[in-house]
Amino acid sequence: MKRVAVTGMGIISPIGNQVDAVWTSLLENNSGIRHIPAWENIKALKVAIAGPCQGYDLKRINRKDRRTMGPMAVMATLSAMDALVQAGLDPTGLNQSGYTPEYNLVASEQTGVAMGSTTGSGGTIETIFNDFLETGGIGRLEGTSFMKIMNHSVAANVAATLGTRGRVISPCCACATSTQAIGEGFEIIKNGHQKIMICGGADDLHPSTAGVFDVLNAASKNYSKEPLATPRPFDRDRDGLVVSEGAGALILEEFDHARNRGATILGEIIGYNTCCDGAHMTSPQARGMLQCMEGALKSAGCRISNIDYINAHATGTRMGDVAEAKAIAMLGNHKIPVSATKGYTGHTLAASGVMEAIFCLKMMGHNQIIPTRNLTTIDPDCAGICHVQTILKKSLNTVMTSNFAFGGINATLIFKKYPNENIKGKNIKKNQNKKELI
Repeated sequence: MKRVAVTGMGIISPIGNQVDAVWTSLLENNSGIRHIPAWENIKALKVAIAGPCQGYDLKRINRKDRRTMGPMAVMATLSAMDALVQAGLDPTGLNQSGYTPEYNLVASEQTGVAMGSTTGSGGTIETIFNDFLETGGIGRLEGTSFMKIMNHSVAANVAATLGTRGRVISPCCACATSTQAIGEGFEIIKNGHQKIMICGGADDLHPSTAGVFDVLNAASKNYSKEPLATPRPFDRDRDGLVVSEGAGALILEEFDHARNRGATILGEIIGYNTCCDGAHMTSPQARGMLQCMEGALKSAGCRISNIDYINAHATGTRMGDVAEAKAIAMLGNHKIPVSATKGYTGHTLAASGVMEAIFCLKMMGHNQIIPTRNLTTIDPDCAGICHVQTILKKSLNTVMTSNFAFGGINATLIFKKYPNENIKGKNIKKNQNKKELI
């Protein structure tokens, strides 16, 4: 079995479009939740806040490639491009990079993609149905429309734009999507099928998504005039999640390959598990969450006492936060610091897992735990675990992060720090000093 390293990260989020900018936002307690005036005009929708992404430059992607992309595929591609640059595998400069041919793997059968989304791009789906209802036919249908709404739009567009020729995996399980994508990439490399996997997920913002959670009474509605005060994971006064958008990508690489080419190793994936509650479509089950986390520990070959920090899924819903707090408490070590980061970004759905993995890697690199934003008064039903409410400095060598989705789909990853001063071998990357070193 191969070891699996993380060598690159990229992100487009409500709190920043570069990893360093996002880290600064987390340290400064910034929120990406905003009032959305246009949503107030949508009949029966009681939600008017969300986490939009702003300021990213879609023209970094060739116009020809953008023709088949909705916003989620654009954001995913940009995050993948940035992650490859940090990994020293910039596909736009391979011929000028000075790499030996052995390492020109992006546009080869040695590099695969595992990225997903919850659905296709909501805006394009809306346009297609509106045109059909208005005209009674498909006269306005564009040839590229399906490429924007198919469930593997993110993975396919990233692979086509970057020219990868390895495996393409496209998980589609809402909140757990990109955690599963990273886990699948981990197992693919671990079993020797690929050298590199570009892993992550993306979703774009549409009022229909907020409407689904509104109808299910799972959306935050009491803070429309105070968008920065919600969501409130684990807090007594939480009233639901806030829908957001975004994308993220991790570059996973066969460990020895990364070390031999002199890559900076941002962390190592040592454990992964995914499972199903097998109980209910929308009611979270502590038993299934616990099973998933215990399976990840078994995969990593470690005990709960080896975990230095747990990044919780905690979306700010009444039932979900209680179930997760109980599951973490049942793991058996009540002294492990626990925090959730959706108070900063909102719930980015298919992107949430990879975003939170990036946050964990940054925390591990800086030995700082980002607290749960808006956690003022801990709900007694969420007690029994070690909540982090202010920035905590702590040596972090092994961290766990989980995501739990509709249908009882659970996924957990475990990351371990790697001391880069132990890297040996010739460093063949150029401009390494320009890379962001975690």
